[in-house]
Amino acid sequence: MIQHLIVLPVIVPLVAGILLLYQRQGLIRYKRTVSVIATILMLLVAIGLVNMAIQGEIVYYALGDWQPPFGIVLVLDRLSALMLLLTALLAIGAVIYACAGDDEKGSNFHGLFQWQLLGINGAFLTGDLFNLFVFFEVLLLASYALLLHGGGKARIQASVHYVVLNLAGSSLFLIAVGILYGATGTLNMADMAQRLANLPAEREGLVTAGALMLLVVFGLKAAVVPLYFWLPRAYAAAPAPVAALFAIMTKVGIYAILRVYTLMFSDSAGTLAALEQSWIWWLALATLAVAGVGVIAARDLRLLVAYLVLISVGTLLAGVGIRSPEAISALLYYLVHTTLVTGGLFLLADMIGQQRGKAGTRIVKGRPMVQGGGLALLFFIGSIAVIGMPPLSGAIGKALVLNAAEGTQRLWLWPLLLLASLASLIALSRAGSTMFWRSQRGSLSGSVLPRRQWLGVIWLLSAAPLLVALAGPISAYTQATAEQLTNPQRLIDTLLPDAEEAL
Repeated sequence: MIQHLIVLPVIVPLVAGILLLYQRQGLIRYKRTVSVIATILMLLVAIGLVNMAIQGEIVYYALGDWQPPFGIVLVLDRLSALMLLLTALLAIGAVIYACAGDDEKGSNFHGLFQWQLLGINGAFLTGDLFNLFVFFEVLLLASYALLLHGGGKARIQASVHYVVLNLAGSSLFLIAVGILYGATGTLNMADMAQRLANLPAEREGLVTAGALMLLVVFGLKAAVVPLYFWLPRAYAAAPAPVAALFAIMTKVGIYAILRVYTLMFSDSAGTLAALEQSWIWWLALATLAVAGVGVIAARDLRLLVAYLVLISVGTLLAGVGIRSPEAISALLYYLVHTTLVTGGLFLLADMIGQQRGKAGTRIVKGRPMVQGGGLALLFFIGSIAVIGMPPLSGAIGKALVLNAAEGTQRLWLWPLLLLASLASLIALSRAGSTMFWRSQRGSLSGSVLPRRQWLGVIWLLSAAPLLVALAGPISAYTQATAEQLTNPQRLIDTLLPDAEEAL
C-alpha cells in the first residue's frame, strides 16, 4: 500500500474536484467540508512522503506498470517531497481563509481550487517533459477561472494579460518539447539526460535552441525580468485566497528550472552543461533591481506584496545562477519562508482593506480600524519576516543566499539584494505608518473580521518564527536535497537501472 502513496497528491485533489464540480448547486457547507478535508488529507500525505524521502532513497510510481522510459512516471525525491509539503501548508491557510466568505462570491471556487492543487502537485512529481506540460496546463486552466472569481473590471483586465501570455508560453513549451523529442528521441527527463551525454555534435544546436525555449517558458512562469509584467496586476487583482495560493505559482517555474537543468544539463552533458547558468544569473539580478523599484513605487498594499514576490523570485534565481550545493540549499530554505509569508501577507492585506472601508488597500490615510491593534501586530511580524530582518526566518534565508555567493558574484548580489531589502523596509514602513498611525480622526471603520480569516493568516505567518526554531533540521534537509540534486546520476540509476548495461 505504501508504494501507492506517491500518486495520492494527484488522486486526492482530482477526486475532490470532481465531487465539488459535480455538485455545482450544492450547499456551501458541503463544499467547504469536502475541500478542507481533501486539503488536510494532502498535508498528511505530504508529511508521509517527506518521511519516505528523508531516508535519501529516490522512488518512482509507474502508472499502468509501464516502466520508464516508456511509461508515465511520478518521481519522489527530497525536492519533490518538500514542494508537496509546502503546497499543502499554503493551501490550508488559503482554503480556511476562503471559507470565511470569499468562496461565496462566485461559483465553483472549491472545485477549481482543488484542481489547481492537482496541477501543482503533478508538476512537482512528474518525471517527463510532456506531462510537465500537461500539469502546467491543468494548473493554468484552473488559475484562469480562479483569477476571475468574484468578477470586477480590474480582475477582467488582469486576466486578459495573464491568459494571453500564458497561452503564448504554453505554445512555446509544446514547441520546445517537440524539438527536444526530435533531437533525443525521448521525453523522460532521466533518459534524456543520459542521451544528452552522448549527443552527436550536429544535434547540439537543436538541443540548445529547445533548452533555451524552455528557459523562456519557465522564466515566464517564474515572472523573471523582462517577462514579469503580468504578475503585479494579476496578483493584486486576484481574490485574497487565490493570490495567496498563487504565491506557489512562481515557485513552480523555479522548481522546473532546478529540476530540468540540474538533471538534463548537468556536468555529464559536455558542452551543453549548465547552459542556462549565465542567463539565469543576470536575469536574477535584473529582477531584483526592477522589483526593488516597484516596491518603492507601489501605492497599494496588494501591489506592494506582489512586488515583494518579485524580490523573492530574484533572490531564488540568484541561488539557481550560482549553481552550487550551498546556494541550492540556501534558496530552498528561503523558498519555504517566502512562499508562506507572502501568502500570509496577501491575506492580511485583504483583511486590512476590509477594515478600512472606502480607503481599501490604498496606502492613504483612513479612519481608525476596529481591530487595528491585532492587524498592526500581524503586519509588523509579516513585514519583519519578508524584509529579512532578525530574528525571523527571512534574515536566515537571505544570509544563507548571500553567503553562498563567491568571488565577483558577491560584488553584484550583495548590493542589489541589500538595496532591494532596504526598499522593502522603506515601502512597508511607509505603508504601516500611513495605515495604522496616521489615521484620520473619526469613528472606527469596519466590522469585526471572521475568525477563519484570522486563523488563515496566523497559520501562514507563524511560519516565520517556526522556521527559525526548526532552522537546524530544515537546513540539514535542504542541504541533503541540494546534494541529491547535484548528483543526478542517482535519479537516472533509479529510473533506468539497466541503462548502463544496455549501452
